[in-house]
Amino acid sequence: MSENLTFLDQVRRRRTFAIISHPDAGKTTITEKILWQGGVIREAGEVKGKSGTKKAMSDWMSLEQERGVSITSSVMQFEYQGLMINLLDTPGHKDFGEDTYRTLVAADCAAMLIDAAKGVENQTRKLYEVCRLRKIPIFTFANKMDREGKDPLELIDDVENTLKIKCYPVTWPIGIGDRFQGLFHRLKNQIYLFERGRVEPEIISVTGWKDPQIQKRIRQDNYEKFSEEMELLEIAIGDLDKDEFLSGEVSPMTFGSAKYNWGVDIFMDLFAEQSPGPDKRESKDGVVDPNDKTFSAFAFKVQANMDKKHRDRVAFFRICSGKFERGMKVKHMRLQREIRLSYANQFMAGDRETVEEAYPGDILGVIDPGNIKIGDTITDGKNIVFDAIPRFSPEFFGRLTIKDPLKRKQLQKGVQQLAEEGTIQLFYDPVVGKQDPIIGV
Repeated sequence: MSENLTFLDQVRRRRTFAIISHPDAGKTTITEKILWQGGVIREAGEVKGKSGTKKAMSDWMSLEQERGVSITSSVMQFEYQGLMINLLDTPGHKDFGEDTYRTLVAADCAAMLIDAAKGVENQTRKLYEVCRLRKIPIFTFANKMDREGKDPLELIDDVENTLKIKCYPVTWPIGIGDRFQGLFHRLKNQIYLFERGRVEPEIISVTGWKDPQIQKRIRQDNYEKFSEEMELLEIAIGDLDKDEFLSGEVSPMTFGSAKYNWGVDIFMDLFAEQSPGPDKRESKDGVVDPNDKTFSAFAFKVQANMDKKHRDRVAFFRICSGKFERGMKVKHMRLQREIRLSYANQFMAGDRETVEEAYPGDILGVIDPGNIKIGDTITDGKNIVFDAIPRFSPEFFGRLTIKDPLKRKQLQKGVQQLAEEGTIQLFYDPVVGKQDPIIGV
């Protein structure tokens, strides 16, 4: 079916988003459940490759699997309800925040994951600020409703007061923690009843939150609290304004538990209905429209050693306009050199596949011998140069010394590689020189 779509149809069905959260909010878990909803995952922790083999989850590097934190930005593409979705799974750990900042530059919208017990935490606040400056739309998912946590109204107040953004609750929880029974969908007038051990919820259509069916199906204490909260919401919150959402002023909010897959399907359906397609991009010579036939893309990430067998280096490009075709020649604007894109890849975490064609919003991984830097532009027509990706001043510094002088060259090469990837910033003492570099993060 997709083979018969026009160029404009392909552009319109692209969605590129990133997940932002504080460490331990459940980002890897919800990423797995989203991939399961998209049909590319068979069971938690395993991604199904196109060959049918089992691959690693979004935390695919060995260090990530050991520590249980996301370090690199994984890129995952899958289809959902006719849309081609590019999910950029970003590091949540604070030590790898700048990688997340750059990834957000490649996204058209973001999903903000909140731990319902803790509310807005420090790393979430920092990452939200990047989204706010870019004015990209943000969805909010309140996770871990199966645990005791903040009252839902208190949670909304926390998000609104801390981040200065209005929340529009699309769903509303019926109970929390051990008393959590389900969700009420305010837009569809449906209740979703969940049970531990049951994969699919029981969905009941109702005439509204006052429908007698709801009282019959849930605990009395839950119903009394639910009724009070719904009355307050009716008074305080109007309709969801699409323009306010697209400008980043309002965040549609859903509740659930990624651990049990409760509410993740609702979030994905909402995302499919409301999320924007590829947006226009600022360049030094004006705005670049995604519908323009001239191919253009910018590098937002460089990652070495993705394949330990080959010690390769991959530059990740976000396509901004035009159609990519395998083997096409493009101009590297910084080097003023023509290069051929014969073996560009798309990724499912650690798995890769050679791409024949791709469209605005898609992410390409290009094997790089060391010529590409973060922020570089490639194009096949007009001399387009996209605005530079901002760098942040380091907060911590340290001098790097080595015990074995015979390994100094290896150290210098490794440190230089990390600097080119944007993981660290490299400084040298004019007196000492390159012997003992200073690292800034």
